[in-house]
Amino acid sequence: MIRISGIRLGLDENESCLIEKIERKYNLKNIRGAVISKKSIDARKKSDIHYVYAVDLHADNEEETAKNHAEVRVIEEKPYVFPCAVKTDKPIVIVGAGPAGLMCALTLAQNGGNVILLERGKRVEERVNDVETFRESGILDVNSNVQFGEGGAGTFSDGKLTTGINDFRTRRVLEEFHAHGAPEEILYYAKPHIGTDNLCEMVKNIREDIIRMDGDVRFSSSLTGIRLTKDGAVCAAAVNDEYEIETDNIVLAAGHSARDTFEMLKALGAPMKQKSFSVGARIEHKQSIINHAQYGEDYETLPAADYKLSAHLENGRGAYTFCMCPGGEVIASASEEGGVVTNGMSRFARDGENANSALLVSVTPDDFKSDDPLAGMYFQREIERKAYIAAGGGYKAPAERAGSFLGRGKSNDEVTPTYRPGVTWTSLDSVLPKFVTDSMREAIMLFDRKLRGFADGGAVLTAPETRSSSPVRIIRDGETLQSEIKGLYPCGEGAGYAGGIMSAAVDGIRVAEALAKNNAKTDIKKSASN
Repeated sequence: MIRISGIRLGLDENESCLIEKIERKYNLKNIRGAVISKKSIDARKKSDIHYVYAVDLHADNEEETAKNHAEVRVIEEKPYVFPCAVKTDKPIVIVGAGPAGLMCALTLAQNGGNVILLERGKRVEERVNDVETFRESGILDVNSNVQFGEGGAGTFSDGKLTTGINDFRTRRVLEEFHAHGAPEEILYYAKPHIGTDNLCEMVKNIREDIIRMDGDVRFSSSLTGIRLTKDGAVCAAAVNDEYEIETDNIVLAAGHSARDTFEMLKALGAPMKQKSFSVGARIEHKQSIINHAQYGEDYETLPAADYKLSAHLENGRGAYTFCMCPGGEVIASASEEGGVVTNGMSRFARDGENANSALLVSVTPDDFKSDDPLAGMYFQREIERKAYIAAGGGYKAPAERAGSFLGRGKSNDEVTPTYRPGVTWTSLDSVLPKFVTDSMREAIMLFDRKLRGFADGGAVLTAPETRSSSPVRIIRDGETLQSEIKGLYPCGEGAGYAGGIMSAAVDGIRVAEALAKNNAKTDIKKSASN
C-alpha cells in the first residue's frame, strides 16, 4: 500500500475528483482500495484557501511510484494485536465509565476478561436529562452531571479527538469509536471531533457491546473503599458502602473530579503527588468573528473555524486556549454543592452563533503553599466556591465583558452569553487569584495579535474553568502500570496520565494490556510452582 500526501482540492471541487487527480499525476496502474487517510484545511493564505488530502491505496506499480515522488511512500498495514488472553481468577473491577474506563473494559472483554464496570453516575440517556435539568433550573445531582456519568466529562465537550501523543493505539481508538457510531470522518480529519450529540449514542453502543460480551456494567455505583491483604495487595472493592466485590485487580479510571475517591486513596496510603494544571475562564466570541479572522471573506463556505493559541508570559507562566468549541455553548459543569464550574460544548454540526474556549493560566504546586498531595484539589474548590458566592448562588456563573476586564470601552457588537442557568455580571478579580487575572489580561492582548478580534470588548468571559486536568497524580510503576498497592491500576486523566478523550482512551488500552500481561506472568509462576 502507498500513501500519497499533499493532494489539493479547491473549495469548489468534489472529493470524487481525488482519484482522477491521482491517476493524471502519477500514472498509477489498477488503483484499488483507495481511502482518505487525512484531510485538512490550508488557510494560511486567505487568497488561496484549499483542502489538503492524503490518500492510501493499492496499485500495481506502487514501489516505482514511491521512488520517483517524495510525497509518495510505501506503508505497512499493521492491525492492532492484543498481547495475550486475559486470565484472572476473579472479576476485574474497572472504576469510571469515561473514555479510559470504557476502552479498558471493552478491550479486556474482547480478549476474554471478566469485567465489572462501576460508574457512580447514570447511564448516558438519563444523564443527558439530568444535565439539562441542571442548566434549566439550577437543581444539581451531585452524581449525575457534566463531570459524572457514563461517558465521562468529555461527553459534554464536543468530542474533540486531537491529541499530542504519538501512540499506535490512537488508530485503534478511532476505529472502535467509528465502529460504535462515531462519524467516519474521525478516521481521517486532521482535527476530528464527534460532537456531544453523537458521543451519547456512541457511548451507549460501547456499553451494550461490553454487556454482550458478558461484561457487567453497574450505574449509581461508587467505589467507596478498597480492602487489602496483609501483604498490601488488592482483595476487594467496596461499592456504595453497601457490599464488596472480591477482586485482585482494580482499574482506577475515576476522572479528574472524583475528589472523594482521591481522599479515600490518600487515607488508604496510595502514593500520590501534586501536579500542575491550569485555571481561568471560558471566553466567548461570535463565531463569525473567528471565521472571518481565520478564513477571510470566504468563511461562509467553510466549516466553523477553530483556533489554538498559546503564549509565554512576562511573569514566567504559560497561558493558552483549550477545548475550543466552534459554534458551541458554555456549559454549567459543577459536581459539588456550592461551587460553580464552567466548560465548553459543541454539537457535531457546530452551528451555534458563538464560539468559546477555555482561556487558561498555568498553576504549579508552588502556588498551593502546602505539601498535602490534594492541595491542588482544595485550590480548585476554593475558586469554585468564590464563584458561587460572587454570582449570588443558584449556580449562576460570574461573567465580565472583555472590554471591562481589560479596562477598555464596550463593543457595539456584544456577545450573548450561552451559559445557563445564567450569568451575574461582576468583576472576575473577585473570583480568580490575581496572578491568574493579570496573566489572562496579558494573554488576551497577545492572542489578539495572532487572531484579530480576540480582544474584542463585546466578548464574554465566564468563570471559572478549574477542571482542565487532574490536580493530582496517583503514582504507578512505569512497566506494570500498577500502584505500589499490587493490583491497583491508576488510569486515565483523573489519575494524572492523560489530557483529553484520546489520550485517556489510549491509556485505558495500555492498562488493559499491562493487566493482562501481569496476570499471565502470575499464571505462569503458579503453574511452575505446581
